[in-house]
Amino acid sequence: MIKTALVTGAASGLGYELALLLAKDAYKLILVDVDEENLSKAKTQIEQEFNVEVVALVKDLSLPNIAQEIIADINNAPVDVLINNAGFGLFGSFTDTDWERESEMLHVHILTTTHLTKLVLKGMIKRGSGKILNMSSLAAFQPGPLMAIYYASKGYMLSFSEAIANELKGTGVTVTALCPGPTKTSFQETVSENTCKNKITFNMAGAQEVAFYGYKAMKKGKVYAIPGSFNKFLATLPRFITRNAATNIVRRIQAKNRAD
Repeated sequence: MIKTALVTGAASGLGYELALLLAKDAYKLILVDVDEENLSKAKTQIEQEFNVEVVALVKDLSLPNIAQEIIADINNAPVDVLINNAGFGLFGSFTDTDWERESEMLHVHILTTTHLTKLVLKGMIKRGSGKILNMSSLAAFQPGPLMAIYYASKGYMLSFSEAIANELKGTGVTVTALCPGPTKTSFQETVSENTCKNKITFNMAGAQEVAFYGYKAMKKGKVYAIPGSFNKFLATLPRFITRNAATNIVRRIQAKNRAD
């Protein structure tokens, strides 16, 4: 029986790489993204390379109740794998950044992701199987001055994923939070919305290797996955220094690497 996977933010970057891995495993794909042009290209490329069905849905995940619209568009079809990958960043002091953009971020990272997860979970539990991969970040492990809402939203995603993973023990359904560090995707170019140029080059991983790491972790049912030994070290660092010191370090890194 052909299984179905739904991937958000699938037009490029980690979402596209994860879609390729699913296609290789013969999943029917439902790809969701706001970028119509690149989503169409992704659909065509995957269909040409793999003998799988691909459905492309152009959706703005920052809109209220968009998760319900997605499920309605696929006629409540069973979803065997859900990958909540869509997201973006915004650099700047909280007092100066644009609220409309921040509101969109909160909808994409938190409200839509949470709602979509809730909508597919009951079917997974009823069938006794299913896998969910939520895109968190290394940012989830400490506060992030100058990217306050992004860091906080990724902290939510990690905590939410860990909590429901615990609730789902014994159901056959697993939830994994992928927590990558800096990754070579369009995120690095768009995070600042043209207010500054990203200068982060150290510890930068490739999208393909991060996606493969997360995909393996999801298949194994791990609760969270941090690609890279140095990133694993950084995730534990706040345990050994004060939270205030960790916050100050993050601020200096952000100011140095993302400021004009």
